[in-house]
Amino acid sequence: MLIGEYNHTIDIKGRMALPVKFRQVFKNGAVITKGLDNCLFVYPKKDWQTLAEKLVSLPISQAKTRAFARLMLAGAMDVNLDKQGRINFPEYLLGYANLKKQAVVTGLYNRLEIWSDKEWSAYKKKTEPGTADIAEELGGIGI
Repeated sequence: MLIGEYNHTIDIKGRMALPVKFRQVFKNGAVITKGLDNCLFVYPKKDWQTLAEKLVSLPISQAKTRAFARLMLAGAMDVNLDKQGRINFPEYLLGYANLKKQAVVTGLYNRLEIWSDKEWSAYKKKTEPGTADIAEELGGIGI
């Protein structure tokens, strides 16, 4: 289970160490892709396979499903952790998520999200005041 929030540094070569507690989950590799809200999604390969299968089963006749599948699939990259537990981000993904030096790694059960520290701070500032309303809406579906 991937949960928590961690601050990390991206080195000059575009590498970042994953939190130690997550490294075992990604020992067989990971897939990084463009996420939503200007962050990156990092999936263990097994979970990525499940998601990819769902994406390719969406109707290609609908423009929104094509666009979402393109975002997720065309933006994806297979990666492996090095001996220090680091992943190397491709330049296009660093640019997409506005990642420079400081990053925030968030665990969301079956995936990690990698945020620039500035984007994460802005996102939290925008959404946290509305958590009571969000909880109210989710209560309607049994959460």
